[in-house]
Amino acid sequence: MQINLTGHHVDITDALRDYVTTKFDRLERHFDNVVDAHVILTVEKLQKKAEATMLVSGAKLFADAVHEDMYAAIDGLVDKLDRQVVKHKEKITNHRRGEGSAGQVMAEE
Repeated sequence: MQINLTGHHVDITDALRDYVTTKFDRLERHFDNVVDAHVILTVEKLQKKAEATMLVSGAKLFADAVHEDMYAAIDGLVDKLDRQVVKHKEKITNHRRGEGSAGQVMAEE
């Protein structure tokens, strides 16, 4: 997965870059078809905002989080994206059983 990190009114330090990378590794563990992620970190007065757009196979996911601490905003962002990734993975998984047992039992009755 390729992560593009952008900062608006904030310098992207190595510590922030490493923190975002390690947090996004958790998303990749749940769903391995993540193509690209674009993360924007913004400082507006006292509020820190983290937003991300992720391209996964078949969808584009977006989330944002606002907090007084940048690291907490990144945590909230990753939590939201994690829920979206799991939901997307469940949606594309075929939950139907094969045409075997359940289909034949209903037809015989």
